[in-house]
Amino acid sequence: MPIATPEVYGEMFDRAKAGKFAYPAINVTSTQTLHAALRGFAEAESDGIIQISTGGAEFLGGQYSKEMVTGSVALAEFAHIVAEKYPVTVALHTDHCPKDKLDGYVRPLIAVSEERVKAGRNPLFQSHMWDGSAETLADNLSIAQELLARAAAAKIILEVEITPTGGEEDGVSHEINDSLYTTVDDAIRTVEALGLGEKGRYLLAASFGNVHGVYKPGNVVLRPDLLKELNEGVAAKYGKASPFDFVFHGGSGSTEEEIATALDNGVVKMNLDTDTQYAFTRPVADHMFRNYDGVLKVDGEVGSKKTYDPRTWGKLAEASMAARVTEACANLRSTGTKIK
Repeated sequence: MPIATPEVYGEMFDRAKAGKFAYPAINVTSTQTLHAALRGFAEAESDGIIQISTGGAEFLGGQYSKEMVTGSVALAEFAHIVAEKYPVTVALHTDHCPKDKLDGYVRPLIAVSEERVKAGRNPLFQSHMWDGSAETLADNLSIAQELLARAAAAKIILEVEITPTGGEEDGVSHEINDSLYTTVDDAIRTVEALGLGEKGRYLLAASFGNVHGVYKPGNVVLRPDLLKELNEGVAAKYGKASPFDFVFHGGSGSTEEEIATALDNGVVKMNLDTDTQYAFTRPVADHMFRNYDGVLKVDGEVGSKKTYDPRTWGKLAEASMAARVTEACANLRSTGTKIK
């Protein structure tokens, strides 16, 4: 069961929450980065999450048409086949999708899973993200209600981002300022709209100073302790302890202490993209610099096929990215926690 069933996916988050660990959610843009993520999870004996952003989906769709649905469906179907060879369970997820791309990405993908479920099969993707952080909270939650109802019917978990994450990712950008902190009132309004599980399970990407991409120390102040305040504020009103399954966005450059505090306060999923992109590219750059006269036909020579063969440097890239995924599993305490 390498691709999680809806029931197993729910169990994964229950186990993470109870054990105070989180699953690395690795953005992929190719079959090769998919294999790197799967390899990293397998070597760490950790289950995990594979995710595709709108930009990643466009890339997967090919530069001729950049068709997001085609690209993401193709990689998901590929993942369902190749993941069979890895001794871990993974889930497939789509990352940040803003309002103007819903009709070209998330809604059609939910429709694909709706048809699969009607036919007695499991959904193609196990979760989708709606990023309404650029909208007013009222509009954000209104759209989230519609998507949650459809997702629940298709046995899919919905991820929502209710307040901004700083920086830029795939065209969605926010300034680094005080709006990067979700309030208890924001959390209560979310529960009023989406419930506490009775309307469908959802993951909450709350903001506690997170910033996408690479940033220098001092540019932002992370407050993972804020997640405890959100849980306690909602629990005090509704009587349900630890009501939220939190997602940690913009985690590149975070300290081990900040990550640990986030885990202790309910984070069950942490996104990784910037760090794994660099891990994939770094050994390729090294190979090209060291073998420039082999990968290039310099001064009328013919180069060296063994050095410019994509398999040569591709293997190095896969191994490096897999190692970074394994490191993430250790940081998130998911090492050795795979479902037996």
